Amino acid sequence: MYGHVARLAKEIKKGAESVVGVEAKLWQVPETLPEDVLAKLSAPPKSDVPIISPDQLPEADGLIFGFPTRFGMMASQSKAFFDATGGLWRTQKLAGKPAGIFCSTGSQGGGQETTA
Repeated sequence: MYGHVARLAKEIKKGAESVVGVEAKLWQVPETLPEDVLAKLSAPPKSDVPIISPDQLPEADGLIFGFPTRFGMMASQSKAFFDATGGLWRTQKLAGKPAGIFCSTGSQGGGQETTA
């Protein structure tokens, strides 16, 4: 919402692309909050990073997911995205793909251990 995970993702992308032959892409999950709620939260405008849909995940050779932490768990937008991937798991379309995660919290011990 406020760009912390996006900043981390850009640095991870730079690191991945420093490996010869690696192409990395940034995506963001769909926003689930209404515009009026985002305005009340003083959320800045969304970036121009494309929105991903679950059916695009199998195109990747590997995946790294970044999560903002909200009350010791991933943000609801991320949870909603993963809830929509049930068909991929059922059909094993992501089997064998390496994956990783990172998260951002507002303080040390702010829930990153439970978010992961």
